[in-house]
Amino acid sequence: MKHNLAQDLEQCALPSALEMMGERWSFLILRGALSGIRHFEEFQSTLGIARNILANRLARLVENGILVREPMQCDRRKVEYRLTEKGQGLAPAMIALRQWGERWGCGTPACQVLADKRDGQPIRPIGILAHDGRTLDLSDLVWLCTDEVTPMTEEPAAAA
Repeated sequence: MKHNLAQDLEQCALPSALEMMGERWSFLILRGALSGIRHFEEFQSTLGIARNILANRLARLVENGILVREPMQCDRRKVEYRLTEKGQGLAPAMIALRQWGERWGCGTPACQVLADKRDGQPIRPIGILAHDGRTLDLSDLVWLCTDEVTPMTEEPAAAA
């Protein structure tokens, strides 16, 4: 059976992943959580986000299993937000978006550089890696189905 790319794209996980994350504020909240922010007031003061919007986005991230809301051990009246395994799984995508923005001049250059805790060296750019660790370009990729192979990109036209 020949696959229809348009139909296959309808089943793509990207739209539902984007829906789950929401919009800009959700990404900034996730960035804060990845940086160690845990409390509502910390998110609010660091991001400069309105309290009602923050409450809404935190609730949505909890509802989607990206964050978990837990009472604090030292004071059960206070809560903290922690990344779930699902939320931690978004780190490569967040780092890739940041690196893309830095490369293409989206905003001002950051003074902080993400580095390896062990040796203090900056991390490598996020890339597309093969199962054996080789770096791949878009031209190296194909969509695999059980009955056919569809190239990710068109081959460049030969010069005349």
